[in-house]
Amino acid sequence: MNTFSLKTLIIGVQMLFVAFGALVLVPLLTGFDPSLALFAAGVGTLLFHLITGCSIPIFLGSSFAFIAPIQQSLQSYGMGATLGALSASCVVYFIFSLCFRFGGGDFLERFLPRVVTGPVVIVIGLKLAPTATANCVSFVGGAFDPLALMVAAIATGTAVIATVWGRGFLKLVPVITGVIVAYIVALLLGKVDTALIANAAWFAVPWTAAMDAGKYAIPTFDLAAILFILPVAIAPAVEHVGGIIAISSATGENYIKKPGLHRTLLGDGIASGLAPLFGGPPNTTYAEVTGAVALTKAFNPLYMRIAAVAAIIFAFCGKLNAVLSSIPLPVMGGIMVILFGMIAVVGIGTMIEGKVDLNNPRNMLISAIILTAGIGDLQIHFGDNFMLGGIGLAAIIGIVLNIILPKGK
Repeated sequence: MNTFSLKTLIIGVQMLFVAFGALVLVPLLTGFDPSLALFAAGVGTLLFHLITGCSIPIFLGSSFAFIAPIQQSLQSYGMGATLGALSASCVVYFIFSLCFRFGGGDFLERFLPRVVTGPVVIVIGLKLAPTATANCVSFVGGAFDPLALMVAAIATGTAVIATVWGRGFLKLVPVITGVIVAYIVALLLGKVDTALIANAAWFAVPWTAAMDAGKYAIPTFDLAAILFILPVAIAPAVEHVGGIIAISSATGENYIKKPGLHRTLLGDGIASGLAPLFGGPPNTTYAEVTGAVALTKAFNPLYMRIAAVAAIIFAFCGKLNAVLSSIPLPVMGGIMVILFGMIAVVGIGTMIEGKVDLNNPRNMLISAIILTAGIGDLQIHFGDNFMLGGIGLAAIIGIVLNIILPKGK
């Protein structure tokens, strides 16, 4: 099963390319360094496999759930405090791990049913929509530029074509395909900073370059920043459960029982806690890699460990980091239009799959209040330094409402 060969190596590296688009997109959107995200994903995946007995074909990559909170936290608390807060958010995974270890499978339905998690995921997607549209209309931010909109439309259109009409490997990587095609168009229009690429070294220690660019700082643990980020981790922790169910379905194995959700959550939590210390976003199980596993029948977990090692190696390629950093805003904006909307659609799908009855006034109220509080960025301030708001506050409100509102009403 674990015999190493050239074919095994190729399949493993392919899994990294399947994850690559989303993996580097999150740091590009948040101001983090893509190379550090690659390194953190590689190390996190290896740790996850170690903790779960090397038994699950899972790859961990940058979590989209934290994009909006990271953007807000950087403005309010700075890079060091944001990285520390993201690292501390792994506490949520540990709590969930203990709950599943001692509370069993009923814990999820009791405290985090679809009527709560669905609207929270919708909020995550829709909160990001203004960022997507703003990046579509300008190369530098500001006045409308028709060329920018054209490049964004090419990125969106290419990704759509690859998704709907693509075949084989192309269908697995619509995001990176859209980025590449739109990047080439922007390059031909003279909108890419090629000097940045030319001046970059082939080999570079990513932390040095990231600190020089203001994309990394020594993590600090600020209570206000931690309390701002902490509730957001509920969404990817719940997403993790869905990811384990999906890979179980793809492989025909029951990973919920063995090695167990408590171990997979522990592994994901440790990986997500360490990732910000290295300078990357928290990790999550990647659905696109699970899709690739289902399509190619590549069930050997060794493939994921090869992909993880390849990610660590690529992190030290300075040219690669320069190319990623040179991607114009409209290219990313065109991809964001799809991805952020898809996050919201996943939330809707979560409610549909859970058969949430929105004709029931209780469900309607919980959903409505979560959506309004989250999208409207409701905030609670305590003193001068502490603020709880946005997605995190919306998630807490939903959990509390689900507990206190009688289900028979």
